[in-house]
Order: sequence, then structure tokens, then C-alpha cells
Amino acid sequence: MSQDEPPITAAEIRQRAYELWERNHRPEGFEIEFWVMAERELRAERQARRSRQEKASTS
Repeated sequence: MSQDEPPITAAEIRQRAYELWERNHRPEGFEIEFWVMAERELRAERQARRSRQEKASTS
């Protein structure tokens, strides 16, 4: 993570997990799975954004 980028917050993960839960027809008993999926998605998005920024700055 870059120093100028704040860490992913629990609120961000919670929001994404809720969105995932809704998109999957609100199944019961999968809270942890959706939390982990949300956290992974957010980390991957940040990494992709960081990679694009690094690539643009070296071009």
C-alpha cells in the first residue's frame, strides 16, 4: 500500500460485503465468506489502480 493511500476501512468492507450479499440473493449464514470476498475485491482493485498509476508515471 502506498503511504498516501489510507487503509481499507471496515466500513468499506462492510458496504461491499452487503452489496455482494444482495447480488447473491441474500443467503443466510455466509457472513464471513462475503466479508472475505469483499476484502479481497477491494484489495485487488487498489492493487490494479496502483499498477495503472505506476505504469502511467513511467511512460
